[in-house]
Amino acid sequence: MKDLFPYVGETITVTEDMCDFNGHMNVNFIKEVFEQAWNFANEEFGLNEEYLKSGFSSFTLEDNYRFQKEFLLGDKIFPAFRLFNVNEKLYHMIGVLFDKEGVISAMYETVEGHIDMKIRKIAPMDSDRLARVLAIKKAHDLTGEVPYKIRLKIRDL
Repeated sequence: MKDLFPYVGETITVTEDMCDFNGHMNVNFIKEVFEQAWNFANEEFGLNEEYLKSGFSSFTLEDNYRFQKEFLLGDKIFPAFRLFNVNEKLYHMIGVLFDKEGVISAMYETVEGHIDMKIRKIAPMDSDRLARVLAIKKAHDLTGEVPYKIRLKIRDL
């Protein structure tokens, strides 16, 4: 199952500070764990400092979170991610949180827009960047089908 998600994040141990009044990991900390996806994307997609200086970035347009199991104090969890889809203007990343047994316990989807920072609007990627990201998507597709329903959609190329 883990092989379906090529980008594996850091293992996290749920601390007391992460728990809310219900005694489980607060959703804000879960979102923070899922933010690790962009560490991989920034590196792999080439959304680095040089790219930002050239006037481009990405903005989150929509997120979706689903929780199948709560995380309690002391639980060890780890995130994993993959690029699910891409077109000339959008990235669709998905991620999961695995529990210590390797069971998917939470799912995450995000759609990010490729932004021209000069006008602060969605803009097409240049052909080299698009080819680079499409190659990543194709490699991730080869890992197999995602075992749950994807809720967010972007237009295919």
